[in-house]
Amino acid sequence: MRALCLALSLSLALPAWGCAKQAAGYGEAVDDVLLAYLSTARVLHHEADLAEDAGDLKGAIAALDRLLAKPEPRKAPEIDEVIADTHARLGDLRSKNNDFVLATKHIELGLGRAPSVSYFRGHLLEVRGLVEERLSKDLASKGDAPGAAAAKDRAMKAYEEAIAMQDEVIKKGTADGGNGK
Repeated sequence: MRALCLALSLSLALPAWGCAKQAAGYGEAVDDVLLAYLSTARVLHHEADLAEDAGDLKGAIAALDRLLAKPEPRKAPEIDEVIADTHARLGDLRSKNNDFVLATKHIELGLGRAPSVSYFRGHLLEVRGLVEERLSKDLASKGDAPGAAAAKDRAMKAYEEAIAMQDEVIKKGTADGGNGK
């Protein structure tokens, strides 16, 4: 659930593998400013973890909203990934709170930050399915069988899109094209 921790750990490990590494397509080095932003993001996600563990969804949402309110120091793929993943988590949290409109808005905003084939886009599609699944259950509990069925269909479609996206990520990231040979 807390995939961001892994993603941020990997992002923070970049300098150890090459301090002068250029951020792909952005032309800027990974430096203290970027690391400070990523560290702040990690801390705010930890705050959200603590609130969520205590059953305080509003507190978890508030911690993540603080991250989205922070100015981004510059364009960088690591920042796009953190923001996309934060939107995914907010979509999840807001749907747990039955706020399906804002949950969907967060998914759409996150997809805007992860427009190409990536784990982050796939994760957003997965959470879109989860939001629709929760909406389906909510509508069913209110007696809206047609609305519940439509939301369930959208959930299944989103899950299939997520699988296809992650399959593409795996295919692109393996030397054998994902064939296991």
